[in-house]
Amino acid sequence: MFKKVKFGLQGVILPLAIILIWQIVSSKGLVNSYILPSPLYIALRCMQLVKSGNLQLNILASMIRVVIGFLIALLVALPLGIILGLNKRVNVLLTPLLNFFQQIPGIALIPIFILWLGIEERSKIAIIAYSALFPILLNTVIGIETTDKNLIEVAKINGLSRIGLAYRVYLPSMLPNLFVGMRLGLSYCWRSLVAVELLGASKGLGYLIQQGRELAQPETMFLGVLIIGLIGMMFDNLSKGIEQKMVRFKHINKEE
Repeated sequence: MFKKVKFGLQGVILPLAIILIWQIVSSKGLVNSYILPSPLYIALRCMQLVKSGNLQLNILASMIRVVIGFLIALLVALPLGIILGLNKRVNVLLTPLLNFFQQIPGIALIPIFILWLGIEERSKIAIIAYSALFPILLNTVIGIETTDKNLIEVAKINGLSRIGLAYRVYLPSMLPNLFVGMRLGLSYCWRSLVAVELLGASKGLGYLIQQGRELAQPETMFLGVLIIGLIGMMFDNLSKGIEQKMVRFKHINKEE
């Protein structure tokens, strides 16, 4: 426990040092405050937005979009990945088409999605879901395809049903890859979120950054960027914690 605390403290030394140097450089006037506002100004702006409620509103709007888009991607990618991993014919049929779309970034499809779905929430969520789809899908397929063949044969010899095979063999085997895909998917969600909100939104962190640019408030722009990074780290750490607990399921099944 003490080692973890020590490691955690070491992890914040560099960020704190950067903030300190940043503040000193800004307070000494070595850099134009418009180009690089000081951490103090950013903190004061943060307090103003929190007091007015605007910051919470924009954070909530962005998080709702990301969560909905990510869940849609997961609900599509997980069953599709399982089918592709287990059915070679479907894999051969769909892989070329999926490889084609995998090369197209979600940002490139923003104008098309807006044309089809309008400029409101549906197009934004569609882009976010599209961006998270392929990391989850590909890692699900890899997780199934790399399942130990010996375990599959032993399970079949012991008369395990298809459902039992999926639950007792494939699922524990694919969990590590699935969580890697989910973490990558969340990261892609945040990247696409900023793009769709910068191009057209009335609320959200991307909108907050755009508003800061239009109103010549660099501290607002920096604040938006910092919050996106912090929330992204929070999601990543949360997914790591869930991954560590869920992957234990794999070892429990092995022992049984």
